[in-house]
Amino acid sequence: MGLLTNIINGISLGSVYAIIALGYTMVYGIAKMLNFAHGDIIMVGGYICFCAMQYLGLPPLVGIALAVVGCTCLGITIERLAYKPLRQAPSLAVLITAIGMSYFLQNSALLIWKSDPKVFPSVIKLPNIVLLNGQLTVSPISVVTVLTCVVVMMGLTLFTQRTKMGKAMRACSEDKGAAQLMGIDVNATISMVFAIGSGLAAIAGVLLCSSYPVLMPTTGSMPGIKAFTAAVFGGIGSIPGAALGGILLGVIEIFARAYIGTQLADAIVFAVLIIVLLVRPAGLLGKEIHEKV
Repeated sequence: MGLLTNIINGISLGSVYAIIALGYTMVYGIAKMLNFAHGDIIMVGGYICFCAMQYLGLPPLVGIALAVVGCTCLGITIERLAYKPLRQAPSLAVLITAIGMSYFLQNSALLIWKSDPKVFPSVIKLPNIVLLNGQLTVSPISVVTVLTCVVVMMGLTLFTQRTKMGKAMRACSEDKGAAQLMGIDVNATISMVFAIGSGLAAIAGVLLCSSYPVLMPTTGSMPGIKAFTAAVFGGIGSIPGAALGGILLGVIEIFARAYIGTQLADAIVFAVLIIVLLVRPAGLLGKEIHEKV
């Protein structure tokens, strides 16, 4: 049963990585920039939900809703203040700004919530699921995490394929100049991408803190890096690629922890990424783009 337990835990962890990776892949796919502050938005979402439940005594669903609204507004604000003025700037300037915004959010969290770890309250009050005559036990947060990932992926796919804003996003991803000539508001479209990605980061932050109930200003740093790795692994810019990369990365990490060692687990995850990129530079589901010069 150990093998099956590791697979379930890996899919659960990978589902969190997949939800986070969606934010990276959407921003890169449309704005062609890497938002390294995305991992810290996860942390902010966790803190908002924590404060709502712990200090205000609100129900978990209300806390999650407040986290989503707060992170959505934060994402739009970051895009307007930090990234929009650099729309025509070199990519290096945007990258440095993203790193600076990440440090700004971490240090702001240190000032507001201090550095001591907070114990995140459980958002799911359900008993464990016992299967196979008690040989296999599945936590309810694992089930909720996987179901949330599936719903998010299906909803986001339908949104990008069927809605007017989703089609505008795909048009901007192909060619911003041509999209603007066709009457699409590129700035509003990019702001919507940041809003969606930040809202998903809040959901991922709550799920992550529910699975590993320790909340700190650096909570989102390593999951954010791993989710970015998952986005590159699956093919950055591809929504199915983000899901596939996240789940595979989670399974690899859990198996590495179980059979090789916790200390080497992260190294193995990044080693697998290097091997995949050597074979498929665009990622598992990414498309290679050939530019004429």
